[in-house]
Amino acid sequence: MARFTRRQFLKLSGAAAGVAAAVGATPALVKTTGTVEASEPQLRTSAQDVVVPTVCLLCPSGCGMIARVADGRVVKMEGSPMHPINLGALCPKGQAAPELLYNPDRLKRPLRRSGERGAGQWQEITWDEAISAVAQRLQDLRAAGHPEQAVLMYGETRGQLRSFFEYFMRVLGSPNTISKDSLNVEAAKLATYYTQGIYNFPNYDLENTNYILSFGANLLEAGPWVQRTVAGHSFMRRGRATRGKIVVIDPRQGITGSKADEWIPIRPGTDAALALGMAHVLIKAGLIDFEFVHEYGFGFEDFTVEGVEHKGFKNFVLENYDPRKVEEVTGVPATTISRLAGEFANNQPGVAMLPGKGGLLNGSINGLYAAMAIHILNALVGNIDKPGGVQTQRYLPCTPWPELPSDPVAEAGRARERVDGAGTVFPLGRHAYQAVADRVLEGSAVVDTLFLYDANPVFETPAGQRFVEAFHQIPFIVAFTSFMDESAQYADLVLPEPTFLERWEDDHIEGLGYPGIALRQPVIEPLYDTMHAPDFLLRVAQAMGSPLADALPWPSYEEVLKYRLQNIGTDWDTLKELGVWLVPGYHPARRGSERWVQEVVGSDRRSAPRDGRFDFYSREMNCALNALEPEQLAALGIGAQGDVVYLPHAEPIPYQGDEEQYPLHLNVITLMSLGPFSVAANMPSLMEISGMTVGETWRGWAEMNPETARRLHLDEDDEVVVESPYGRVQTRLKLVPGLRPDTINLPYNFGHTAVGRYARNRGANGLSLMPGTSEPATGLAAFTNTRVRVYKA
Repeated sequence: MARFTRRQFLKLSGAAAGVAAAVGATPALVKTTGTVEASEPQLRTSAQDVVVPTVCLLCPSGCGMIARVADGRVVKMEGSPMHPINLGALCPKGQAAPELLYNPDRLKRPLRRSGERGAGQWQEITWDEAISAVAQRLQDLRAAGHPEQAVLMYGETRGQLRSFFEYFMRVLGSPNTISKDSLNVEAAKLATYYTQGIYNFPNYDLENTNYILSFGANLLEAGPWVQRTVAGHSFMRRGRATRGKIVVIDPRQGITGSKADEWIPIRPGTDAALALGMAHVLIKAGLIDFEFVHEYGFGFEDFTVEGVEHKGFKNFVLENYDPRKVEEVTGVPATTISRLAGEFANNQPGVAMLPGKGGLLNGSINGLYAAMAIHILNALVGNIDKPGGVQTQRYLPCTPWPELPSDPVAEAGRARERVDGAGTVFPLGRHAYQAVADRVLEGSAVVDTLFLYDANPVFETPAGQRFVEAFHQIPFIVAFTSFMDESAQYADLVLPEPTFLERWEDDHIEGLGYPGIALRQPVIEPLYDTMHAPDFLLRVAQAMGSPLADALPWPSYEEVLKYRLQNIGTDWDTLKELGVWLVPGYHPARRGSERWVQEVVGSDRRSAPRDGRFDFYSREMNCALNALEPEQLAALGIGAQGDVVYLPHAEPIPYQGDEEQYPLHLNVITLMSLGPFSVAANMPSLMEISGMTVGETWRGWAEMNPETARRLHLDEDDEVVVESPYGRVQTRLKLVPGLRPDTINLPYNFGHTAVGRYARNRGANGLSLMPGTSEPATGLAAFTNTRVRVYKA
């Protein structure tokens, strides 16, 4: 690991800032570096202190951090002034990272189940015993001709880690590397894919935009890159001569809505209709970029293919989404819809933003179509790959993985259906994390060996107890985790992970558009007998021999990183010293150019033409669904027929629970303090600040509009029961004016029954009230279609 005295690091930071300024980095980088240097005397560091640059992993932002180490102990975390995402700032989660490292509930040695599954009886084993057991299990699957029965479910993976897992499993012979993106960000990624042809979350140039339509994006609490959006939001509002406008469209006002110019309390799950109502106004008033939609778009106008006429986006929207009709669906007045559309068009550059992790839109049964409709608003005004608009994230070139070895067993396994049904049962989806349990329980998928990496489906999926039932039908489960969470309790092997402060990883810098990589490196030696999952799998591959040992020859994951990052433009030692390497400055592609086709529009398409055209009518979706009969489409939850299937539209929402008996919509919200990761709930300082906006900490709460509370004869701090057709929980009531009267919110990451002493038995898990349904076409988890009732406990 790279170690410096604090004074050496600050000198290096100042030099790097000068270089960054010379190559065109943002002035904020230079300014922030200077501020950190000026504050040096206040830190009172000793000559024996060393600092180590690394990257935070407590939320999706990936902020640069500096660990201050004194006498071998981490005593303070600070923001790195050299990292462009946070520019020296660091939120309370990052500053609390030592609580994760020194947490008393951490797992210290490998464990093997010694009693009944879930009984909590364990025997300590050696790493060699664990490696031998897993290698033999996988060898047996290959010998039986069924390597696809090995499944890896994973949570937060940054940099090369996701790609490494996929490569390992493909070499083994399994297509079953399953991300939990279907719980959060997948709607936005799929929408970008089925319109723009790029399978990634869009990047928004907030510093240079004039107008933000935030569709549940929750920028300041649970955005795609929270620290990045906070900085962009601040600069847009106060760092330039003209102040931009922000409109928050969300059933809950929250912190983001309270800081916005306008809050639109939309009815949950109706974002598609609202976005299409705005599109109606833009088209009818001629407030669109005619060159973009006609020269670089497809399907805006009606069109003919082989003599068959097809409905285009324009006429479909004009015929079906008059703002007066949309008002009835969304609860947003038609005059407001028309005004917002006009403001958006006349204050370009502007962006219509999709939500990241924690956004309610991602849990809508209309999630994909809604996200497509929102993203199309950007295309209508031609704000794709422009300053102040939607940008496409660029990446540094990584060395490709070695070619897959010739292996008939692996080839046959990779060709078989995925256990989550993505691409088959869910024809438009890439991952259906929460669907694995149902697929196992109904017998349509066979899982022999399940790996869980940073994955806790028992807690983090709607109706997560289904996974407990499914785990009893899976013969062999391996959990890679730092804590004994709700899912690890049911494993056969529990393999202790080092925390992110004790291991090697890289981290793609995302959210700025231009390419960069940061290095997550150990700031101290591991405290316990732990091993990072990729290091373990590399040793398993060697124990299995050819072909896995040949395809995965690296002795450690650090060597994997050196191999993958050898062509990024710097050497390994420099990357360790700086902690970050980037090519600052975003350079939009010229419309229709080769770069436009390769980087901006269409490069990820599998079946539709890669012709640089933005799809208002999704050709990729047509390729996936055009052979299906109407009854098959209906089974996918798509009531539309013909061309409408391939156009964004609003489908009726199948709410769970009778409206008279269960009159309130349930939303489970993500807090910035606890975020989407279970480990945060076991960090005491984060639990202490978890509910500062409502005056409640440590135990969770329910948010209700005061008008609704009066009608139900409820008061602030009452103990209440929140009940759905699928369960009930008890919690404390908090009255929040910034909330629709027909909606109730429960914060996520409370209600743990495991993880550790600070997380256990504190509050309620609102996901337990949900039925566990998925959007049938995509496999997205449905979070916003459950109704509840609330009464005094």
